Amino acid sequence: MRMAGILLILAVLWPSGAAAQEILTLEGTFKQGGLVIGRTDPRAVVEFEGRAVRVSPDGIFLIGFGRDAKPTATLKVRLPDGHEEVQVLEVGQREYDIQRIDGLPNKMVTPPEETYARIKADNVKIGKVRKRDTPETWFLGSWIWPAEGRISGVYGSQRVLNGEPRRPHYGLDVAGPTGTPVIAPIDGLVALAETDMYYTGGTVFLDHGHGLTTTFMHMSKVTVEVGQFVKQGEKIGEIGATGRVTGPHLDWRLQLFNTRLDPFFVMPPRPD
Repeated sequence: MRMAGILLILAVLWPSGAAAQEILTLEGTFKQGGLVIGRTDPRAVVEFEGRAVRVSPDGIFLIGFGRDAKPTATLKVRLPDGHEEVQVLEVGQREYDIQRIDGLPNKMVTPPEETYARIKADNVKIGKVRKRDTPETWFLGSWIWPAEGRISGVYGSQRVLNGEPRRPHYGLDVAGPTGTPVIAPIDGLVALAETDMYYTGGTVFLDHGHGLTTTFMHMSKVTVEVGQFVKQGEKIGEIGATGRVTGPHLDWRLQLFNTRLDPFFVMPPRPD
């Protein structure tokens, strides 16, 4: 998996008899929004910030740092012989863009009360997807960009609408004409496919294993179904302006369970 931004490979050696055995390697982006792939003994028990982490039969596991992650995070690896390795990881801090927009119609800032039931139903569906913890490691390998177009929004930015701070933006926006193809950036299983969610319009979630999912929002057309396995590069929809948006674009997001990550960090450099 190729990572942009800060890349750190950390290896820990533990002596076993006459030979030293590598029990932990970490590779990824060690800053807010970053995803890290770990490798260890498949029999090890791994905890990150006090939470148990799935370890694959090949010893692979995932950890991630949210938008507002603290400067340090604790990783524990306990081997079958009972030995425990504790790593305090340094997490790079970031500054985010704050955008102020005034004069918007009230309905663009606060949804009408009659839509609350619909919004709640959408959130229940999304919550179920973010709890998935499938054993596959489809996330391994080099990712590709899901759509062509201008980057119009970045992870971590925040808008103040009519003087009211809104939730930070957790995605990467790719602007393009309606109908521009959206493709799978890496192999995955379609965990959600909806054409008309209140906030996000045409929406697809792909499950890449170990709690890692990607989201594709505001699409004018959804071309996959729940339960369908898609290969990297396969079309899953088309850019649109559905949901609560002001223009056609793809809002693309990366999550490790409920931790929102920056998609930019898993991508190869863009030619532009």
